[in-house]
Amino acid sequence: MPIMSPAPTQRTRARGAKPEAAQDVVFAWLKKHVVSLPRTDGTFLTEAEVCRATGMSRTPVREALLRLEADGLLRIVPKKGAFVPPITELEVEAIMQARGLVEDFCVRRAVHVGEFLAPELDRLLARQEKQQKSPPEFIELDREFHRAIVRAAHNPVLADFYESLRDRQVRMGIHAVATSGQRTASVLIEHRAIAEAVRSGDADQAAASMALHLTTTLAVLRLPSLNYPSVISFESVL
Repeated sequence: MPIMSPAPTQRTRARGAKPEAAQDVVFAWLKKHVVSLPRTDGTFLTEAEVCRATGMSRTPVREALLRLEADGLLRIVPKKGAFVPPITELEVEAIMQARGLVEDFCVRRAVHVGEFLAPELDRLLARQEKQQKSPPEFIELDREFHRAIVRAAHNPVLADFYESLRDRQVRMGIHAVATSGQRTASVLIEHRAIAEAVRSGDADQAAASMALHLTTTLAVLRLPSLNYPSVISFESVL
């Protein structure tokens, strides 16, 4: 798949501030491109291709690709370029299982700060509702909603681990939302149930609402053509 996004530019954070490092600019832009690729397709990217698209030299492009490889989003293939592999059905299951474990723990902790967290979740839901016809923006707000809950648990190790999981899932989620006209409305209903449980301070109810949401999400994310039986039910294992 050719790179179609507009080339990034170096930006300044404030008057008199130093421009963003070229590597960071390329990394942010390239990561956004990679996670938007269809999850069922494998794609090769070459340094030359990325250099042309970004207007950057090979050094920051190479460094950005290495960082993406370290994050598990692609694999460097000597003399060929960077391969963005398809996300397999087993990987979908594994990612969602890991999310279930992390988010069960975090939402149970988050209810203790529910009076502060619930209004933030409400604001994110209001913004997400306005983006139902825009899958990339809808999925990004979905990520912010769950991120707020994970961060409310105040465990930086889990928060960092969770971010790596969500980077991979963006590729899955955009396709699911784009191809399912009813999924956005269902997500909003499920998110509201989680927010209300957090507001109430009921840890068991919050965990149950989260488990139902993740189980439903997994069902939507699964490849319909494989007839591969799901091995996870978050409602039964959490």
